[in-house]
Amino acid sequence: MTESHMPAQALYRARKEGARIPSALLQSADRSAAYAIQDATLAAIGPIGGWKVGAARTGAEPTCAPLPAQCLLPDGVAFSGPAWRLRGIEAEVAFLLGADLPPCPAAYSVQEVAAAIVAVMPVIEVVETRLSDWFDAPPPALLADLLSHGALVMGPRQPFDPAWLDLRKTEAVLHFNDQVVAHTVGGHPCPDIGALLAWLANHCMRRNGGLKRGQVLTTGSCTGMLFASQGMRVNADIAGLAPLSLSF
Repeated sequence: MTESHMPAQALYRARKEGARIPSALLQSADRSAAYAIQDATLAAIGPIGGWKVGAARTGAEPTCAPLPAQCLLPDGVAFSGPAWRLRGIEAEVAFLLGADLPPCPAAYSVQEVAAAIVAVMPVIEVVETRLSDWFDAPPPALLADLLSHGALVMGPRQPFDPAWLDLRKTEAVLHFNDQVVAHTVGGHPCPDIGALLAWLANHCMRRNGGLKRGQVLTTGSCTGMLFASQGMRVNADIAGLAPLSLSF
């Protein structure tokens, strides 16, 4: 049994049962250990459907997490049950890969990653946690818990335009019921999305054989994180993309 197996099993059970565990159980002292726990957790959950990548600011080292295929959900989905207690909401721009990005001798460039993308889409990430001490948990524990991923609600796809790799002028609006709770222009903390995706492609080719055709890559919040209440309907509108919604 590897060192990452027991923490991953604890996270898997917590996810399956809608439970919470203390972050101390994860024993994730650094990013390397946290990524190993992520991989072991996905081995228990099932296939990878995509990846999330982001950075706190331009120039900061990105972090990433694989997204379970079973957590990629359609526009208009309704969430219910004990697993949805945090209900963090982030409006994001995501990309669909039309080709594999396998291991290769040289690092992938932004242009090479862009050539593999076939579609862009709006998404809402539902942020959820398996950690009972989420507000105070150390960063490696949050990273091990798939960066607090709960679900990714995906809107309609449209053909990819490389202009979407720069979000400095992107306008995004979030509604909770009929109230505007966020309205941003250039609100992404690291708007050079091309650099984030190239980092992800190179990270994954060293880690698990590279990114795969059909995977969805989501790139961080354009609106920050807001918390919805039970019974709310959430609508997201990113200018240039179709609107999408979910409800609790």
